[in-house]
Amino acid sequence: MCGKPTQQATRPFCSQRCADIDLGRWFTGQYRIPGPPVDEENMEKDERNDER
Repeated sequence: MCGKPTQQATRPFCSQRCADIDLGRWFTGQYRIPGPPVDEENMEKDERNDER
């Protein structure tokens, strides 16, 4: 995150602060893993079937 050398205790980050920043970026959707488009209609049907 900040460019400082990594520390063994928080690898691959330099500090817990940088690790927390990275985790926050995943939670907010700033990082994404590309994949095929999601069909919202089919997802809703699958969720209803899972509830049974």
